[in-house]
Amino acid sequence: MRTLCFLGVLVIVVGATSCSSGPRPPAPGTPAFFWAAAQEAYRNGDYPQTDRSLSELVRSDNDYSVRARAWQLVISAGLAQGYSEMADNYEAGAKMNRENPMPFRKQVSTLRSLANAADMELAETFHGFLQKDKDPKVALAFAYPAGSVAPSAALKKVAAGMIILDSERDAMQTDMLQRGVLLSLSRAAGNADDPAKTLEKFKAGDVTVAREVFLFAMAKSLFDQSELYGSKRLDLPERLKVMLQEALDALHEVPQTKESKALTTKLEAAIKKAKST
Repeated sequence: MRTLCFLGVLVIVVGATSCSSGPRPPAPGTPAFFWAAAQEAYRNGDYPQTDRSLSELVRSDNDYSVRARAWQLVISAGLAQGYSEMADNYEAGAKMNRENPMPFRKQVSTLRSLANAADMELAETFHGFLQKDKDPKVALAFAYPAGSVAPSAALKKVAAGMIILDSERDAMQTDMLQRGVLLSLSRAAGNADDPAKTLEKFKAGDVTVAREVFLFAMAKSLFDQSELYGSKRLDLPERLKVMLQEALDALHEVPQTKESKALTTKLEAAIKKAKST
């Protein structure tokens, strides 16, 4: 009888322990682990960390890689835009603060280096997207992002040559990166000038966009960000050509519209100019 009682208690204890522990989290290093990490960072508004987790997923074919590619393209395009905008404003600040331009120039160098990394990631991931993802609909398998499309108030101070506190600088960077991702997502969703419309689409859930709409948005991002590699900024002509060519390759898969024709003309002119220098 004692043995039976002991066994009964043991079963209850084991059952209670298994219930309280819940499902095991994904093992570190697995695709499920990086997907969960990307979701958590995204919920927290930490888009650089989101990007790092997604970059692990797009390196190989797995259960998450298709969704991760589209998501990372939105994130990397937004990060590149945010870093570039801040760098341009710090450059303006260096010209305004003639007595002490060095802190501004250091920020320009740092931010353009970060923008360069995001741009190269954008181009590389987009190259894979063009080759592998042929579905007529692109799933945006993530929530509407945090942040605002309004530029950070600190940006005007920087452009005016004012040295801001480290805490204000960090807050500005968070705001500007979130702004970049919001704008990037609105372009990808086909609502470049209407983030509110994009929000309504996400409220409905299960967001998909036509592949040609997504391709045009990414081509536009690549074209806009190619300015980073011009002679007035990083002066890296080979990377400039890569960005422009990837954008043009995308437009070859997009039905001709007034907007796509205009962008194609700009790209062809920019490629011709890049090859002649």
